[in-house]
Amino acid sequence: MIRQSHHDNVEKQFGDQASAYLSSTVHASGQDLQRLSERLQTLADAQVLDLGCGAGHASFVAAQQVKNVTAYDLSTQMLDVVKRTADERGYHNVSIRHGYAESLPFDDNSYEVVISRYSAHHWHDVGQALREVRRVLKPGGRAIFIDVNSPGNAVMDVWLQTIEALRDTSHVRDYTPGEWLTMFTDAGLAICHVMQDRLDLEFYSWVKRMRTPEALIVAIRAYQQSASDQVKRYFSLQDDGSFSTDTLFMEAVKPYS
Repeated sequence: MIRQSHHDNVEKQFGDQASAYLSSTVHASGQDLQRLSERLQTLADAQVLDLGCGAGHASFVAAQQVKNVTAYDLSTQMLDVVKRTADERGYHNVSIRHGYAESLPFDDNSYEVVISRYSAHHWHDVGQALREVRRVLKPGGRAIFIDVNSPGNAVMDVWLQTIEALRDTSHVRDYTPGEWLTMFTDAGLAICHVMQDRLDLEFYSWVKRMRTPEALIVAIRAYQQSASDQVKRYFSLQDDGSFSTDTLFMEAVKPYS
């Protein structure tokens, strides 16, 4: 029941905002998309699964490099946006499927690559999702994940999780690099490449995308203003509430044995 309730909340949060995510500068651009494109350049014959595809930005990058892309998401409205945009842009190798990250409706050893971008921090059970990723990957297949990550420092972690949860009730957790390593390893996936970067977030577009209620926007701003100098420096917190956070680009491989 808890799992179903969370999934329902995720779909409710994102469904009505599908078009906003398509036009979001944060989601539509970035060095991480360029890196993703570069990692896929040698995989022209690959079948790729975009897990938690959102408005489809990673799917569209992949579609320019590989044979076929399955855009997979919990939100049917997001998937409608992906399908319409793919057709408009001529990406006829993109198909859509609906479902949960923790229970994939695909056969074992179906994909050469699974990608996921800025989605996993909404998932009910990332460990289970990664076990499903391993199952659907072919031996030697790659999992490429991009997400916001939390610093290992406890004070920074609490601050980041608090503003994320106030802004978005579907938020679960921004994981630390150590937590990601543990989850990938426990799922039987061997991390072979990690790169850390920073993501600048303009405050008003950040809260507008999620239709954050005014009372919670006020709460976020009050919490930001009460932050210690250490927190303000780490997150490059600006007077208008804009800030910068860490991101991870992770690549893992499914072993042959």
